[in-house]
Amino acid sequence: MNDISNSRLWWMIGMIWLCFTTSVKAESSPVDVQEIVFSHIQDAYTWHITKWNGKEITISLPVLVKSEERGWSFFFSHNLHDGNAYDNYYLATEGDHAGKVVEKNSRGEVVRPLDLSLTKNVCGLFISCTIILFIILWTARWYKKHPNEVPGGFIGLIETAICYMQDNVIKGAIGKDYKRYNSYLLTVFFFILINNLIGIIPVFPGGANVTGNIAVTGVLAACTFIVVNLFATKNYWKEIFWPKAPIYLKLPLPIMPLVEFFGVFTKPFALMIRLFANIMAGHTIILALTCLIFITTSMGLLVNFGMTIVSVFFSAFMNCLELLVACLQAYIFTLLSANYIGLAKVED
Repeated sequence: MNDISNSRLWWMIGMIWLCFTTSVKAESSPVDVQEIVFSHIQDAYTWHITKWNGKEITISLPVLVKSEERGWSFFFSHNLHDGNAYDNYYLATEGDHAGKVVEKNSRGEVVRPLDLSLTKNVCGLFISCTIILFIILWTARWYKKHPNEVPGGFIGLIETAICYMQDNVIKGAIGKDYKRYNSYLLTVFFFILINNLIGIIPVFPGGANVTGNIAVTGVLAACTFIVVNLFATKNYWKEIFWPKAPIYLKLPLPIMPLVEFFGVFTKPFALMIRLFANIMAGHTIILALTCLIFITTSMGLLVNFGMTIVSVFFSAFMNCLELLVACLQAYIFTLLSANYIGLAKVED
């Protein structure tokens, strides 16, 4: 962990110093911090690598859309760069569909086609899932080849994480029936952890803001919601619709049953918002701190140099904090999911 932090620190110092020297030479111009931040944390049809000699280096991703009038179309996203249009499709620059592929129909209306494109976040999901499969299958293969042996190194680290989550989190929260939910909860833990760590890496194949996308966290929360309510006991539903409360809170107005029923949906909603907000906030703060270099360019060399140093150290601190948050949020999501499952296993 220390080696990773040190390498990230030196990489950041070098990159921010390059940005500082470049900004000093460049003419003063207003910096749109909002555009810079949101362009990095939002999903995109291209994977931006870097900018070299004024030229954008990107990976063009496949775009698959279906028009209501013209059917399916398949092309690569570089055809839509710089405001260009391809087969009547283009990227919207404003409105509700800003940044998305749109088209103009025969009536001249701007509409969204059915979009099944392979975006940056989708590619990030494929990369993270591949890494998870590799880690788990590699670990399983090691145990198959070395039965009754104590692993060391990376395999030992994986075993330690699995044993800790199983014995201290899953088993403690669910109880005797914990093995039934082991696979799901451990998959959720490693999925969130790997995506959080990859999202911190600023260069390809890192940088995709997967767990900072509310659609992804919403699906994870929905999976927990399904597991909790699908395998809940009858006593759990009895406590929701007829809780142990004074009768005047249940009749004639079902105040407590409504509160309990509302809680069924607020629990997964809290899971979704907590993970999304923490990851997105960390990325936003780091990007905003980096933008301080460009904002202070017009304030003079001394002020710009001072704010560059401040930006370097605060960004390095936030990156170290993000490493902690990446592990902590994976742990918290798994812990709360296990607690919700355990609370649904109510017995007489």
